[in-house]
Amino acid sequence: MKRDYLIREKPVKALLVFAFPMMVGNLFQQFYTMADSVVVGRFVGQNALAAVGASYSLTNVFISIAIGGGVGASVITGQYFGAGNYAKMKQSVRTALTAFLVLSLLLGGIGLAFSTEILTWLKTPDDILGQAAEYLRIYFLGLPFLFMYNIFSAMFQALGRSKIPLYLLIFSSVFNIGLDVFLVCSAGMGIAGVAWATLIAQGISAVLAAVIFAREMRSYPENHETGTDAGRAGYRGGWFDKNAFLLMAGVALPSILQQSTVSVGMMLVQSVINSFGAEALAGYSAGMRIESFCIVPMAAMGNAVSAYTAQNIGAQRQERVIKGYRAGYWIVAAFAVLICVWVEGSYTSLILLFLGEGGTAEAMATGTAYLKFIGWFFVLIGLKMITDGVLRGSGDMKMFTVANLVNLGIRVMMAATLAPVYGIAMVWMAVPVGWLANYLISYAQYRTGKWRTAAAAVREG
Repeated sequence: MKRDYLIREKPVKALLVFAFPMMVGNLFQQFYTMADSVVVGRFVGQNALAAVGASYSLTNVFISIAIGGGVGASVITGQYFGAGNYAKMKQSVRTALTAFLVLSLLLGGIGLAFSTEILTWLKTPDDILGQAAEYLRIYFLGLPFLFMYNIFSAMFQALGRSKIPLYLLIFSSVFNIGLDVFLVCSAGMGIAGVAWATLIAQGISAVLAAVIFAREMRSYPENHETGTDAGRAGYRGGWFDKNAFLLMAGVALPSILQQSTVSVGMMLVQSVINSFGAEALAGYSAGMRIESFCIVPMAAMGNAVSAYTAQNIGAQRQERVIKGYRAGYWIVAAFAVLICVWVEGSYTSLILLFLGEGGTAEAMATGTAYLKFIGWFFVLIGLKMITDGVLRGSGDMKMFTVANLVNLGIRVMMAATLAPVYGIAMVWMAVPVGWLANYLISYAQYRTGKWRTAAAAVREG
């Protein structure tokens, strides 16, 4: 299929062709994340599973920064690609790589220095604090690899090359799971073995992505017409361009906020969960892993709509954006029905997969109650994701940011104020309320039509 299929093919086909490899890749990513928890829960113990869960909300913040930054930067890259301006496309890529490498080193250093203090601030139970801190320190060592891999993946997706990240994720997932089993079960490294397995697998994937992407860039001319000296000069002017950075930051910062909303919310309510003890935390951690797995198709469709919107606006084909958005509704609705049937029919066995027969009654009750409730509401996050995708892909970020802040605020406030009074269930009952509010605000902004002209400055630049 030609590289410009997001501009040429029918919307449903274009979105599914783009999203499917990304969806499968993200499922593999979630699968090996789940494998970490399964191996830890079954072969190290319930407290070790709780320790990984205590770290999960914090690590997800950094993952969200990497993914959100990559998606935001890829919007600018996708718009230049759609317009055929390859010199500026390459310039934006180099700037993004430089900026996020520096950011990853800075954040990794901060995380290494303050892992224990952050976990203490989150009220992590004392009996799992040491294991959680050990896991986090190893995780932060590998943060630059995580950032670089996600930036390369986002850039591949901006160019419509979503199969390449899929192949890399399949390799990384299988390799990671094999290392998990070896380091935990054979080498007896416990929770540290899981962390080292993730670091090694992500490091190898990041290096492979860099090599493949460099070759991909060489296949494009230096500008959209003749590869003139002026075009080459624009590309070879250095690894960092201030104007390109400011354009990307205008989209990337709100995108990071959007991607981080769930994760920051999880971190802020982590202290609420922790106050219920390690057993409840273990059950909640298992349920949260399943929820993350269920969200994958919705997130993939949101990113597909974002890339689709960016390329079609770059090509000045705004009417295709509307058709793609409508197609996205039907696709996420279909996924929501399938997910609901699966979760509601198997929530007990899913939690048992993590806890094993040795799981306590409180851990089982917490995990199953979480999944039984949340399974009915995944359509809301699907609608939120594709609507946010149009706004993000066009660069229409103001109300996009507001919507995601409202989502975050609702979840944090309901969990913090209601859970201590009415029980831990209020933590997950706040989730669909936040999703719904986010969707309604984003949809109202979409209906104004301002997204049609939001990217004009990028095209003219």
